Amino acid sequence: MSAPSRAVISDFGGVLTTPLIESFAAYQRRSGITPEALGQAMVSITETDGRHPLHELELGRVTEDDFLRRLEDELGGDIRLHEFRDTYFEALNPNEEMIGLLRDVRGRGLRTALLTNNVREWEPHWRALLPDIDEIFEIVVDSAFVGMRKPDPEIYELTIERLGDGLRADECVFIDDVEVNCEAARSLGMRAVHFRDTRQARAELEAALS
Repeated sequence: MSAPSRAVISDFGGVLTTPLIESFAAYQRRSGITPEALGQAMVSITETDGRHPLHELELGRVTEDDFLRRLEDELGGDIRLHEFRDTYFEALNPNEEMIGLLRDVRGRGLRTALLTNNVREWEPHWRALLPDIDEIFEIVVDSAFVGMRKPDPEIYELTIERLGDGLRADECVFIDDVEVNCEAARSLGMRAVHFRDTRQARAELEAALS
């Protein structure tokens, strides 16, 4: 018999916000640079440097400026990516229904944590989308500040440790819009909800909590 759920750990972008693909599409419309072109540039940098540039950014090992400059060099021509952050956040909106659900979960007495792969310089911007974040979540674990990122097991273990109270992985439900991150959570014994849309995620979360 599985242990009762005592905590919910949620991703931020794509779960508590509108889909991230919408932000990338907005940037493509403004700049003409496709997500495929950006992706290929990152593959080329990875092959040259031996490290994925986005992972390095999310681990806090490089600054946003250095990351964008490296991409610009790889893309070549007169391409400038300085508008990416502003365009990205202009197109990103809160998923109020999921935010309300997590607020309700906290109100039921369950432990709550936010676990995000993010960019150090972006913290003021994504927090502005969720001004009551510290009321909904007891802790926030941001990859860029802890030097770990999903799907590495260590960042899940750190999140559980920071929630404290003797919490175990099998007492946690994890929500993320990236399946590989959910698979990593399951491998540690957590229940996982792969977010595809709000209705589906709500139903699966409630089932896991019951």
